[in-house]
Amino acid sequence: MQHKCKLTVIDKKLYPDLQEKYISDPNAGACPFYHVGDEFIFERYGHADDFWTMGRGKQCSEAWDCISRYIYAALQGGAIMHGWTNDDRIMIACCNDGTRPVIFKIERIDYKVIHFDRELDDDKKSLLISKIKPLDDVINAEFHKEGFLEVTVDGDVEDDKLKAAAFSCGLDHIYIE
Repeated sequence: MQHKCKLTVIDKKLYPDLQEKYISDPNAGACPFYHVGDEFIFERYGHADDFWTMGRGKQCSEAWDCISRYIYAALQGGAIMHGWTNDDRIMIACCNDGTRPVIFKIERIDYKVIHFDRELDDDKKSLLISKIKPLDDVINAEFHKEGFLEVTVDGDVEDDKLKAAAFSCGLDHIYIE
């Protein structure tokens, strides 16, 4: 099983009375860095390690200080906040700017990768996706330009079920991770 982490900005707050009282620029306003609806995907796959590269320059340092531990836990496949949220794969957190906090939804995304021993034509790709998407606990299946199929899951879809779907399409040399 592989893991990604999706970070979504779900809200921004502003406390002008606190800014007026404590901030050098009393008209600083809301956070200019993030916007409600912004999404960021973090991955650790092969040579890519977005945890270290996306945290630098693509995230506000104040926010990163508060959310990075949850992102790291998600990328390792851990429960982000066991017992606190109603889904261990999700955490709601905010940056530590007390006059203009940004609220984030942090989600662990679980997936499996299917590799093939040869390049598949478009018809074979479509057929395989049509066999995999209806499986229990499969959320999505899509091919990447590198030639592998990524299957997003909600739970642990057994490798044997994915293999059976591939075999039914005439594919017999696959590798699942």
